[in-house]
Amino acid sequence: MEVRNATTEEELKDAYNVRRKVFIEEQQVPEEIEVDEHEAESIHFVAYDNGEAVGAGRLRVFEDYGKAERVCVLASHRKKGVGELIMSKMEERAQAEGKPVLKLNAQTHAEPFYKKIGYVTSSDLFYDAGIPHVAMKKEL
Repeated sequence: MEVRNATTEEELKDAYNVRRKVFIEEQQVPEEIEVDEHEAESIHFVAYDNGEAVGAGRLRVFEDYGKAERVCVLASHRKKGVGELIMSKMEERAQAEGKPVLKLNAQTHAEPFYKKIGYVTSSDLFYDAGIPHVAMKKEL
């Protein structure tokens, strides 16, 4: 298993394909919400298992924190450590960018996963794309 900073056109295509399968096809998120105006300013990541793209995520860097977004893993590779590897790479990059905190908006079904890797819930329940979420953060 390998997580890369998606810098080539092929790696970016792989990341978008994973996001499409998880968010648009599986979770029925409208494409116009899933792919947004922040793509160009984001740092993209893609996870590979034997050359197959199986996970993705993006990081946006703000003045005093990083924000993990669009973190997803194909159904075939969930509960195999892929999400943790992606988050670890994103945390490393946020630290390298000088950001002491990483924030994210987690779908509520993923809240236990994020808690397990050190994130704390920092909001009440809210809905994004019709899916229940909570805001979470971790001091890096």
